[in-house]
Amino acid sequence: MAVDSSTDQVSRTNWPSPFGVRTRLVASSALMLFLELALIRWTGSNVVHLSYFSNFVLLGSFLGIGIGILRSSRAKRLPYYSPIMLGLLVLVIAWKPVTVNRGSSESVIYFTSLNTTGPPVWVILPIVFIAAAVILAGPAELVGRCFAELPRLTAYRFDLVGSLIGIVAFTALSFLGAPPIWWGAIVTWMFGALMIPRTAGSGRRVVATGLSAVLTLSPLLVMIGVLFHESRQPENSWSPYYKVQTKSYTWQGVPLLTITVNGVPHQQAIPADARLQWEPQYGLPYERANAGKAPKNVLIIGAGSGSDVAIALKKGAEHVDAVEIDPRIRDLGKELHPDRPYQDPRVTSHIDDGRAFLSRTDKKYDLILLALPDSLTLVNGASSLRLESYLFTEEAFKSAKEHLNPGGAFAMYNYYRETWLIDRLASTAQTAFGHKPCVDQVGDDLQQAVVTVGLTEADQTCGDKEWAGATSITPPPATDNRPFLYLFTDRIPSLYLVTLGLIMVAGLIGVGIAGGGSSYRRMRPYADLFLLGAGFMLLETKSITGFALLFGTTWVVNAIVFAGVLVAVLAAVEVTRRFRTPPLKVMYVVLFGGLALSWIFPDEWLLGMPVGLRAVVAVLIAFLPIFAANVIFAKRFTDTADGTASFGANLLGAMLGGCLEYAALLIGFDGLLIVAALLYVGAFLLTPKVRAAVRT
Repeated sequence: MAVDSSTDQVSRTNWPSPFGVRTRLVASSALMLFLELALIRWTGSNVVHLSYFSNFVLLGSFLGIGIGILRSSRAKRLPYYSPIMLGLLVLVIAWKPVTVNRGSSESVIYFTSLNTTGPPVWVILPIVFIAAAVILAGPAELVGRCFAELPRLTAYRFDLVGSLIGIVAFTALSFLGAPPIWWGAIVTWMFGALMIPRTAGSGRRVVATGLSAVLTLSPLLVMIGVLFHESRQPENSWSPYYKVQTKSYTWQGVPLLTITVNGVPHQQAIPADARLQWEPQYGLPYERANAGKAPKNVLIIGAGSGSDVAIALKKGAEHVDAVEIDPRIRDLGKELHPDRPYQDPRVTSHIDDGRAFLSRTDKKYDLILLALPDSLTLVNGASSLRLESYLFTEEAFKSAKEHLNPGGAFAMYNYYRETWLIDRLASTAQTAFGHKPCVDQVGDDLQQAVVTVGLTEADQTCGDKEWAGATSITPPPATDNRPFLYLFTDRIPSLYLVTLGLIMVAGLIGVGIAGGGSSYRRMRPYADLFLLGAGFMLLETKSITGFALLFGTTWVVNAIVFAGVLVAVLAAVEVTRRFRTPPLKVMYVVLFGGLALSWIFPDEWLLGMPVGLRAVVAVLIAFLPIFAANVIFAKRFTDTADGTASFGANLLGAMLGGCLEYAALLIGFDGLLIVAALLYVGAFLLTPKVRAAVRT
């Protein structure tokens, strides 16, 4: 199929790559996805608090991708601005690594360092957002040029194949613990392969080749130098979640290991005797639970580098299941913890999400302990879901109760910062167990507390530390639908609202500037595709959060879900290409049926299923509406007169969907299905009644 619209005709004379158009498209799409994931990881590790706003970089990336696609039909030069901006961003952040200074907040808690450094929020956040948009616009422009040379769905399918390759490549590097120098080397090689000519001819051609190499490689070599310096520091290593830094030293004759992640002091590996001497509150769960008797079987969630495991062994545990989500932190504990708890034959180590571990095991314990599980990062692709969010819901506490032996107890401790947060956790324990827990508070500004609750009231020894009860300002327990433990109010914090408003304004201005005034005119016929993009983003978020609940918030589950979504989209494209699919109206009926099925099928049913059956049913429920939505998109996209404008509108709609994700703070993740349904209703109503004329 060849579309005769003049807007799709882009000269190939200024594309220096010797590769065929399909190869270029796959390579450009792979670069785009790989670069997006690398930006999210690297900026989050050097701009502290971007770990909590990874969606912020994602939204900037969506804006840039949409702008790049729109620019591709009118750009006369290759996007040298992209590697230049990438080099500048890396150089600026490396020169002045920052923490974003939000000060205190009454509505949401961030477990980060109390002192902040670097440029203020109003400087660094716009820099990162704009830089992400400019950087991703370059590969997107290369993708858009390829779209102009291929039939619609052929181009789209190769774009999806390239995206899958980018995700798989970055996932493989995460699995290997590769430092960022490898990310930078791959990005540099890809940019060079796509933007620097391979042959030389006339003198003018030689000069052009040299200029192209300078504009492309010079800033990228600066980036390589910065990343090489960072990667070769002996204290730095990389987990799938963080940049991890370690420091070993001795204090008062006691060997200590401090572990810092993404610039935030995270935990210390301390001998059990010293920990209990300096901070005796870490022994309180063993005193409050089981009438002071030593628990035989202990489950520790958030085992980290092993200090809590060492304490459990010191307290007489006969067996400890130690669950830690980050393999690098666990491995550091194996290698460097002074007590070597992970080498003890009484300890079994598990790299897993704690909630997922509970849902899969049938073991019972005398003590289940949540040991300071504050992740300092979000689940990738979910605006407000932290790695530990599903550990602190009412349903999670009930799951822990079901895994206790008679006489057993459940306990947690952390630096909670706020009294209302301690009360919220105590209230959740009371709701799940049916009686008040013991609450021991350590009187400092960090509000450290230990909450212990027995299987029955007789299985705990509170003394005068029984919880006083909820106050008028105690928030209700967090739930699996709204697992936002650290959100005090039932409103979206003003910080989010202002930031999202500025993002939308920046998007409107950026699209107008990039399109030379014609962008909105070109996209006007594709308002339905814009809404399809927004709805799809919400479906993707719901899938990510749903699978995180069912199978864990680990990076492996997250990567599999991202890849699975792309495979479902690719399947929709292939079905549309190869078979006669039902009319759009019928596909919308299938889509709304899939949304209804997702709405009425409760998560607790799935959690009660065996893991294998749970996976099959979850995939069917999650991917049916995604498949139907993308058949609709593929059918509409095939008939558009302006391929780059229609595809750009869809991608910019995804940016709107990314902003609408924050509605989950009010209505929960299930409520996102309603928002998605409304967007799809709008898309259906805006679908042109007469299909655009194309020539095959």
